[in-house]
Amino acid sequence: MAATSIPSDRKSARVALVQEHVRLENEHHLEGVLSTFGENAQYQDEAWGDRYTGHDGVRLYYEQLMAALPDLEIRILQEHVTEDNVLLEVLICGTHLGPWRGLPATGRRVEIPLCGIYTFDDQDRLAGERIYYDRASVLRQLGVFREPQTLVGRIGLLFDHPLTIARALFRMFTS
Repeated sequence: MAATSIPSDRKSARVALVQEHVRLENEHHLEGVLSTFGENAQYQDEAWGDRYTGHDGVRLYYEQLMAALPDLEIRILQEHVTEDNVLLEVLICGTHLGPWRGLPATGRRVEIPLCGIYTFDDQDRLAGERIYYDRASVLRQLGVFREPQTLVGRIGLLFDHPLTIARALFRMFTS
């Protein structure tokens, strides 16, 4: 909760900084992206529970992302401004052409709806970026996750999780 209201020019400057940040991400300009962060930079990927702290941590996050999706494109769908934050609803698009989270490049295209929350330091630089998205939809688009309602998904469940399925069937027949 904001202690005091900030002037509209500061809000405008924050929005402009976030827009510049996204523009630099789309240009794959890593040093430019990092320059939008203040001294105590943080990046949080909530879908995976990952935290990247400091410029070195944030750099690592972006290096991995840009290697995995070398044609990364971020399309801003909605922008929301509060006293403390700028929130973006975006669509992340790209082709998985590099390793990501232990998964080798699949060559598949992804389109990921994502919500990003940007916080600011006292100098109105980015203090942090926190992102939320559906991890399962990303893995589905990459071809490594199947819905359990489909035939392929059911077969995968039997092979990947035989004990869980056996317990569920046992409960179903003993209830």
